[in-house]
Amino acid sequence: MIRLSVRLDADLHARLHRRAAGAELPFSTFIRSVLEQAADPGGRYIYSSQDEILATCIQTLSIVATSIGRRSPEMLEEGMKEARMQLRERGLLDPEHNS
Repeated sequence: MIRLSVRLDADLHARLHRRAAGAELPFSTFIRSVLEQAADPGGRYIYSSQDEILATCIQTLSIVATSIGRRSPEMLEEGMKEARMQLRERGLLDPEHNS
């Protein structure tokens, strides 16, 4: 196995550690998986290959949130609070983000 040394700024390093912790993976395992995705043998471009799926998910969730918000604003707020908590736990939302 080849050893790779890379310099990262502190903020990027912290964000990557949060993502690794959220995935319940050791940091080195998480980084190797990210690099494997970047070198996908199928040749897909990792930065845009999931855009269509992501866009569909965002549209669907927006429709659901709008519907719930019209019926029960309290339920929507409770669901958004729970979603933010889960995103933070998985390293997908900055822990400093309060809204």
